[in-house]
Amino acid sequence: MTVKVEREIKLEYESVQAARGAVESLGISQTQPRRLQDDRLLDMPNGVLQSQQQTLRVRIEGDCEDAIITFKGPPLGEVLKAREEVETAVKDGRILLGILERLGYIVRFRYQKYREEYARDGIVISIDETPVGTFLELEGAAGIIQQVSAALGRTRKDYIIASYPQLLQKHRETHGLPIGDIIFSGPSTGFNLEHGE
Repeated sequence: MTVKVEREIKLEYESVQAARGAVESLGISQTQPRRLQDDRLLDMPNGVLQSQQQTLRVRIEGDCEDAIITFKGPPLGEVLKAREEVETAVKDGRILLGILERLGYIVRFRYQKYREEYARDGIVISIDETPVGTFLELEGAAGIIQQVSAALGRTRKDYIIASYPQLLQKHRETHGLPIGDIIFSGPSTGFNLEHGE
């Protein structure tokens, strides 16, 4: 089993066009086109994973059933967001969710975003369109992340290390939105959100 430490930061941009312009300024090639990512965070009913700052996520991409299951350990306390990460591809995410539910796991939060990816020299840059803004997510070795963020004119004060669920929760609390899932209910270009139970 391959276990890696995921290191990443997010940088916020005012629009998707601004984020794409930033990536284009680096001359980095696109590796994955824009697609919907539908993420579900699972836990046992007693919240044991959340209480230990661990995450179990099933991500289904686009219109297909292909999925990735990911386990993330607790934060490692670095300047960048750093966590142990173990993941693998699964042929049918909906069947996987059914298996996990039969084992006692429940979906505690579901959220969606649109993502496109670029990569070069050991770094992956994702442009993420979320209900709370547009972000570049930089993932790779700490030194490369710092070099690329500096090339984009950003400093450590610009680093966002919160997860998307944390950012969505903060947005929900700030705007008085009801508790529940945050998913798109409109066309693929819009952010008409549906707040589930």
